[in-house]
Amino acid sequence: MTLRSTISTPEGKRRYVRRLFATIAERYDVITRVLSYGRDRRWKRRLIALAAIGPGDRVLDLACGTGDLLLAAAARARAAVGADITLRMLQLARRRGQGGGRQGGTSLCVVVADMLALPFEGSGFDVVTTGYGLRNVPDLRAALAEVHRVLAPGGRFLSLDFNRPENPLVRTAYLTYLTVVGSALGLILHRDPDTYRYIPESIRLYPGAAGVARLMEQAGFTDVRVVPLLGGLMAIHTARKRG
Repeated sequence: MTLRSTISTPEGKRRYVRRLFATIAERYDVITRVLSYGRDRRWKRRLIALAAIGPGDRVLDLACGTGDLLLAAAARARAAVGADITLRMLQLARRRGQGGGRQGGTSLCVVVADMLALPFEGSGFDVVTTGYGLRNVPDLRAALAEVHRVLAPGGRFLSLDFNRPENPLVRTAYLTYLTVVGSALGLILHRDPDTYRYIPESIRLYPGAAGVARLMEQAGFTDVRVVPLLGGLMAIHTARKRG
């Protein structure tokens, strides 16, 4: 079975993503920097600025990985929670957060959780963030519904992810580049070219920035906005839950 056919079904994608991120956790930060041309941290700082997190806010960072957005949010918020399906990612995030106890006076914790079934009460967070999370969920509509559920009225949702360019020529060149580089990195680091070839394959199945914005509106979000990055190859989505 090919990688593309494996991730084309929700259950196949669920199993593949769980296994993949457990495999790449130790090298996740390096790969993210390489594939973002070294701009990943700058984009995450832009997302945090757009989130306008205040000292009274409760923040949930989904698919938190090794904690870039989580720790940046924790430096500003009253409480910050990181959620991810990969235990090793959370262990690395906790280590970076000095044990997960306090971060600059903010309550900080991490939780193993699936974005399709979040273990939190409704309306419990003022801000929800995610970096490269929506593209990896098996059911995008269900994930957006869960985000909407856990946000407090008037709460903000922000997502950073790869875009799927609408121009066919740009899209082909972009995906070809990611496939070649991803295959080489996978072969060098894991002896498996499919390891990072997953990224362009997941983009092929992704609705792109405009499509995600429409799904956000259908899920009940308002003030949905797309902030293009890297000439539109990446994007930040911002949205609100009606107050």
